Amino acid sequence: MEAKCVILLWLSILVLVPFDISTIDTSIANNNSLIEFEVAPLVLRIIGFCKDYLSTAGPMRTIAGLLLSKLLTRPDMPRAFISFVGWTHEVLSSVKEDVLHHFRLLGAVEALASIFKAGRRELLLDVIPVVWSDTSVLFKSSAATRSPLLRKYLMKLTQRIGLMALPHRSSKWRYVGRTRSLGENVSLNSSSKINQYNHAVNDNFNLDPMQHEDMDVPDVVEEIIEMLLSGLRDMDTVVRWSAAKGIGRITSCLTSALSEEVLLSVLELFSPGEGDGSWHGGCLALAELARRGLLLPTSLPKVVPVVVKALHYDIRRGPHSVGSHVRDAAAYVCWAFGRAYYHADMRSILEQLAPHLLTVACYDREVNCRRAAAAAFQENVGRQGNYPHGIDIVNTADYFSLSSRVNSYLQVAVCIAQYEGYLYPFVDDLLHNKICHWDRTLRELAAEALSALVKYDPEYFTGSILDKLIPCTLSSDLCMRHGATLALGELVLGLHQCNFALSSDKHKSLAGVVPAVEKARLYRGKGGEIMRAAVSRFIECISFSKVQLPKKIKRSLLDTLNENLRHPNSHIQNAAVKAQKQFIRAYLYSADDEVVGDVTLKYLNMLTDPNVAVRRGSALAIGVLPYEFLIGRWRDVLLKLCSCCVIEENPKDRDAEARVNAVRGLVSVCETLAHAREDSSTHCMEDNLSLFLLIKNEVMMSLFKALDDYSVDNRGDVGSWVREAALVGLEKCTYILCKRDSIGSTGRPESFGSVLEQCIDDMDKNNQDQAFFDTNLATSLIGGICKQAVEKMDKLREAAAKVLHRILYNHVIYVPYIPFREKLEEIIPSKADLKWVVPSFSYPRFVKLLQFSCYSKSVLSGLVISLGGLQDSLKRASVTALTEYLQGFDEVDLAESMSKEYKLATDILWVLQHYKRCDRVIVPTLKTIEILFSKRIFLNMEAYIPTFCAGVLDSLAGELKVSKDFSKLYAGIAILGYIASVSEEINLMAFSNLLTFLGHRYPMIRKASAEQVYLVLLQNGNLVAEEKTEKALEIISETCWAGDIEIAKHRRQELYDLAGLKIGLPSKTSDGASDKNESKKHTAMDENASYSSLVGSSGF
Repeated sequence: MEAKCVILLWLSILVLVPFDISTIDTSIANNNSLIEFEVAPLVLRIIGFCKDYLSTAGPMRTIAGLLLSKLLTRPDMPRAFISFVGWTHEVLSSVKEDVLHHFRLLGAVEALASIFKAGRRELLLDVIPVVWSDTSVLFKSSAATRSPLLRKYLMKLTQRIGLMALPHRSSKWRYVGRTRSLGENVSLNSSSKINQYNHAVNDNFNLDPMQHEDMDVPDVVEEIIEMLLSGLRDMDTVVRWSAAKGIGRITSCLTSALSEEVLLSVLELFSPGEGDGSWHGGCLALAELARRGLLLPTSLPKVVPVVVKALHYDIRRGPHSVGSHVRDAAAYVCWAFGRAYYHADMRSILEQLAPHLLTVACYDREVNCRRAAAAAFQENVGRQGNYPHGIDIVNTADYFSLSSRVNSYLQVAVCIAQYEGYLYPFVDDLLHNKICHWDRTLRELAAEALSALVKYDPEYFTGSILDKLIPCTLSSDLCMRHGATLALGELVLGLHQCNFALSSDKHKSLAGVVPAVEKARLYRGKGGEIMRAAVSRFIECISFSKVQLPKKIKRSLLDTLNENLRHPNSHIQNAAVKAQKQFIRAYLYSADDEVVGDVTLKYLNMLTDPNVAVRRGSALAIGVLPYEFLIGRWRDVLLKLCSCCVIEENPKDRDAEARVNAVRGLVSVCETLAHAREDSSTHCMEDNLSLFLLIKNEVMMSLFKALDDYSVDNRGDVGSWVREAALVGLEKCTYILCKRDSIGSTGRPESFGSVLEQCIDDMDKNNQDQAFFDTNLATSLIGGICKQAVEKMDKLREAAAKVLHRILYNHVIYVPYIPFREKLEEIIPSKADLKWVVPSFSYPRFVKLLQFSCYSKSVLSGLVISLGGLQDSLKRASVTALTEYLQGFDEVDLAESMSKEYKLATDILWVLQHYKRCDRVIVPTLKTIEILFSKRIFLNMEAYIPTFCAGVLDSLAGELKVSKDFSKLYAGIAILGYIASVSEEINLMAFSNLLTFLGHRYPMIRKASAEQVYLVLLQNGNLVAEEKTEKALEIISETCWAGDIEIAKHRRQELYDLAGLKIGLPSKTSDGASDKNESKKHTAMDENASYSSLVGSSGF
């Protein structure tokens, strides 16, 4: 197709030869035989295949139209042109519904548009009535209604017909605001010359305004303009854009009076009854008129108010709104103004437009509108001269700073509002358009933005804005009352931060907002949930601002917060917890002990509520209680939160979010209690010791249990939320204990250097027995964190690595007793922002911990999840890291390599034993063993292979029994095949187990087992006598193992006989191996100890 396009394009150049085209037509023997203007055969051929290409859907249609426009507009082609116009008349007049006709219709209209663009007026005037008649009828047809592309081409053709119908003339009435002379632009007096030139043009026009008004406009032009105006209302942007350009081109050929009529017709598109398409098309048309100098400065007072309305055009349509394209186009109009007009004519206009442009640039929801408005403002500042603070604003509101909506609202707008003339337009836009916006996040952001502007005029916000917002909190419109409630709270908070004191009447009005909302029952029905969150935020703001509240309203607000804590929506719960934290500190600190005890006891009882939402909220609420509310029941609080961190025994009561909140609440309570008791002189020493002992023995152990939460529901690994919270909790509790140790050893807190020296010189020798944070706790902490750092979830791996990095390099609190700390610091460098989430970066570092026995088991139990997991990228990175760790040695380090493999094998057996019957770990561990065998990892430890293989076989005996997990069975069978292939005596036991699976109840398992048996017999010739090996291979290859199970069992018995085995296992020796000859004569002594007997008893 590309070759055809290039050839057609080349041909469109060749047809421009400056002599008669028949002279190069080799098919004509005698040129004199042609009649004058008769079409040459070569031309007919070109027109013929161009007509064919006009019926295609590719770019060849466009290039064929270009070729025809070059060919048919030649002076020697009038007959060919008339013939082609006749053909297009037939195409445009015919009514067919097939696809080919539709493409032919598009090609014909596009070709006509190209011809009217390139042709001479004398040639085209005669065909205008026919072409226009066909065009106007086609535009109203159903084919045009269905095809935006056809309407676009019709718009192009229509405007070009109009240009040909109008006489060519120079519109001296056009506005020329800038000279195009480079010499004048760079001259010293260019400014005055331009000004003189500009006014000279206008003066000449004003001296004789009627000298250009004697133009006769054809009737067809009025119809064309009417069609273009209707095109501005089209539903598709491409059609509106083409129509707008047509309006500009045709208006440039009209008189000033007629152009004024066109402008009035365009302005009618901005009526409230018109749709968003009309507003958009109108903006595009105004921009085109301004760009071409067709919009005179005298008309700007009529145009600017319309443009201002378009800059704020946003019409609600159900759950969303329309108008972003209108605002974008309105910014384009302002941009065109800046380029078209002289600064003397634009000075007053820019003063009107600038606040609205910057309002859109800062507060519009769409980033393209913000950037378009900023670009228009920048264009006007750059071209219109010295505008107050223009350069500073342009530097603040640039392309990148406006890319973030939050930054635009809270940073850019606040910076611009300091300049005169922008604060009150910003406030009006936020108040009337943004806090009632349909987008909830925008309402919340607008409330914060309104608060950020308070510092510039607190009196104005206190007097005018507060009085407007308070009634709006009870509005029937959900968006308005939600936004007003948020804005009111943020406004009060902003006034408090400015140290502005509210009057008693304002305090009274603010105190009555929440009771009024509740009395109106606005928590019910649609929008009740977001109103609850907004009310919680309002209570938080007035609590922080210390608004005076009567005692009755205090109780009412506390009940409201408690009710929101019980709500199942986590957003509402979090908002209520934040509000409760400030409310208690502001209004309940002075309450008596009975009230304090009732609040704490109430939340403690809620921890055991059957409703999971109540448990979630109460755990968070306890976490933000101040020390005075915890001191009386701190032991009960800690123990109850510890119990809530553990997975519930009853499956129906299990809730991951409740455990996450319990972990966070538990850590927060520990921090509150520990921080208040740093000064041990004000508290009983024994009571302090009991607190920190409880944190060590109960809290830390509960967090370690939470770190092993791998619960799963229909949402996936929800236990990861608990583990992530436990990682942060362990870090914070570690700091609490270490800080207490440093205070207890010296009687006062120490700096990092003194603590480090004290810990190294004294605590390691004398104080470890008395320390709350000891070596065992440090080992468990680092091991648990490293385990999470090598598992399969990217987010958790990154979080664990960062926690470990902070523990190792904390410059405030030194964490002592970490085994192999120097090695850990080599593995975890001190540089921040490392790419821990990238597997190829993190795994090679953490696998080095396998060489340390205190960490190896924990690390391996997490590493196998990645090694045997389903993610190929993670599996590839972890396997590569492990093999490089095991094989990264020289010949002199062979003993070290064997030591690594020995440790790895020992740890694998530990994992198999420790996580017995836990498929989450066992299945990937078996896959890991399979991978290690496939890479021949354990070949160097010949002395330990029998023990390792025997341990693996013992685990397989328990794991594969009655298992229905295919991945587990496949991995077990593969391992049996590898063990049966080694030259050790243990291979016979593995081979016997492998033969057992030939009678498995699942056909696919029998088939997989047969494949393994076949491979084993090829690799190990000692399992079956040499003369019987061929027979055994024949039985395996010729049997349909996925067929009838009885046939499979019969064939399996034949294999047993050929191998000299019975259905059972040979007895084990002390080292896990048995004598080969004895095993061929005797079966196991204890039938219950035999794996195959277990398989057989299960009905396999």
